[in-house]
Amino acid sequence: MEWKVLFTVFAAIFIAELGDKTQLATLLFAADKEVSKFTVFIGASLALIVASAIGVLAGGVISTYVSEKYLRVIAGIGFIAIGIWTLLRS
Repeated sequence: MEWKVLFTVFAAIFIAELGDKTQLATLLFAADKEVSKFTVFIGASLALIVASAIGVLAGGVISTYVSEKYLRVIAGIGFIAIGIWTLLRS
């Protein structure tokens, strides 16, 4: 196992998810007193696992057709575009 990659990915995703809509949605589900917190945890965890699996699979397929350099540029432009769109909507 590549521990450096593991810890880098963990740290990046953990920081990105803090305060994210996903975490807030999970918080709202868990705030319901009639709902099992364990069930909310399992549901949210499974959703993140499946979403991550889709990302890993898509990244693996796309990387066979597009170079890593272009993928980084495209991802950067995408993040900037989402940021601008978010600022314009607020």
